[in-house]
Amino acid sequence: MVREKFDQIYARAAERKGGDVALESLLSVALSPEQLQQIPDDRWLAAFSQKVFQSGMSWKVVRAKWPNFEEVFFGFDIEKMLLMPTEMWERKATDPAIIRHLGKVMTIPENARMIHQAACEYGSFANMVAQWPSEDIIGLWQYLKKNGKRLGGNTGPYTLRIMGKDTFILSGDVEAYLRNIGVIDGGRDTKKSQQATLAAFNDWQQESGRPLCQISQIIAFSCGDNRL
Repeated sequence: MVREKFDQIYARAAERKGGDVALESLLSVALSPEQLQQIPDDRWLAAFSQKVFQSGMSWKVVRAKWPNFEEVFFGFDIEKMLLMPTEMWERKATDPAIIRHLGKVMTIPENARMIHQAACEYGSFANMVAQWPSEDIIGLWQYLKKNGKRLGGNTGPYTLRIMGKDTFILSGDVEAYLRNIGVIDGGRDTKKSQQATLAAFNDWQQESGRPLCQISQIIAFSCGDNRL
């Protein structure tokens, strides 16, 4: 396996995006652990739910409807979500104010339970996320997949990124790059591929001093479709 130095990846990305300043303007900034801890549990549930609904649907349509979701589901208040009986969830899934999809609606109480259980152990779901070490970020992905509903694949990681947790994303461009240099060989979600991917990102983080979110963005910008 031949792994490029991160400064080589950065230089290629900067050239393709119009220079260092232009590239830096495109990069995400992760929140600090202290900032993450301030996010209420209902906002985590809302974010997971929105990303679940966006999977396979128009993101624009989901965003336009989202104020209705907030109203129909009581602002995603965790205690209220846990108290609602199945019949009430089924009725809400037919509400024309939202996107009617029973399977996705039923992820809301499941993910509310996950958040509640983490809050019982850590004080809040945000505390758990904030304390999770970046060098084991895939472990957090696996936690979401195992304990939540429809949070596998990129759904969980994308939600973490949106909420400010430092994480890389295995987008199509990033996955293609990792395959090209031999980090991923076979299924991307196998234990072997995930551990090799995590090791590569941890090495690049040590080398560059950058957060994981920026490393994966820079990799994507260095090799994906160059949309200016």
